[in-house]
Amino acid sequence: MSKPILFASLCLVSTGVAAAANLTEVETRWLSAGAPVLAYAKQIKLPIDIIVQPQARPDDVPFAMGFDGGRCKLVLSMRGNPQAEDILEPVPAAQRALMIEAMTAHEIGHCWRYTQGDWHLLPRGMVEVGEQSAADAQLLVDAKGQRATRREEGFSDLVALAWIWRRHPGQYGQVYAWLKQVRRDQSAPGGTHDTTAWLRLAADGSAFASADSPFEQVRPLWSAGLTGDQ
Repeated sequence: MSKPILFASLCLVSTGVAAAANLTEVETRWLSAGAPVLAYAKQIKLPIDIIVQPQARPDDVPFAMGFDGGRCKLVLSMRGNPQAEDILEPVPAAQRALMIEAMTAHEIGHCWRYTQGDWHLLPRGMVEVGEQSAADAQLLVDAKGQRATRREEGFSDLVALAWIWRRHPGQYGQVYAWLKQVRRDQSAPGGTHDTTAWLRLAADGSAFASADSPFEQVRPLWSAGLTGDQ
């Protein structure tokens, strides 16, 4: 990872993103749209740092969560990235901040799983069935890693939707339809981001459990989706 021009604690987003550093208009807009989610993450004491890359590399995802030293790293790789906002192109301008808020909630879902020590683990009491097999040992390792990643993406997609259901219930259908289309366009069946097994359970936000946090709200649906992903 290149040396970041911004490595800041989460408190920056709650005290004025634009003043925090020399951010571009795109970076400011994304962090501002995600600020309610980031403020919630700060409230529940998730250990998140924000990193802004000075120049995106060819394969960098514009907006992603990483982990290092027990902390979560929300990384913006938007400078010089021709795909920085491709994901928002089909979305009307008036709705783009809402979709960015949902994406931020998705990334916070990853952070929560990591800090709980549950990354790539099944829920307690659930065992693996339908064991994968392959003639090549490395192919088997890759397939298992892909499956574990897909499950984490399913969890975080549900967190994104639960967040929208809690804060913007009247716009849930718009976010759900957009996320479903994104997954259909960007992931092959069975790929790391094929979250179909979970999205089909959440077409109606009322399917989420009643709970104090979006992470707890999604647990029953995530477990049900895991069964479909076996």
